This record gives sequence, C-alpha cells and structure tokens, in this order.
Amino acid sequence: MRRRAAVEPVIGHIKAEHRMDRNYLKGRPGDCINAVLAAAGYNFGLLLRWLAELLRAIIRAFLETIPAPNIA
Repeated sequence: MRRRAAVEPVIGHIKAEHRMDRNYLKGRPGDCINAVLAAAGYNFGLLLRWLAELLRAIIRAFLETIPAPNIA
C-alpha cells in the first residue's frame, strides 16, 4: 500500500472527529498546537481501545481458571 493511501483515511478521521475543520487558536503557534492536540487525542483513543482489549483478555483468562461449580 502506498504511504499516501495509508495516511489519507487517518487524516480524514482526525479532521471529522477531532475538530480539525476549524481552528480557534490564533496564528502559526495556534495551528501547531491544534494539530498536536488533535494527534494526541487520536492516539489516546487508540491507546484506550488497546487497553480495553487487554483488560478483556485478562478477565477472560481469569474467568477460564475458575472451575465450574459441581451441581449434583
């Protein structure tokens, strides 16, 4: 996959979901701050999804170690 084809969906998602359509910060420093905060928010979302999956795997492994009760 070409690099541009891999990057375009991410940029579109950041613009749509992380308030990159309008910049309310002033000047070039505001542009930089806005871009960094949008990227940080995107990466934080990825991290939260990864941590949720890790927690699910830990709970699933823990529940598999508990023996089922014997009902006679």
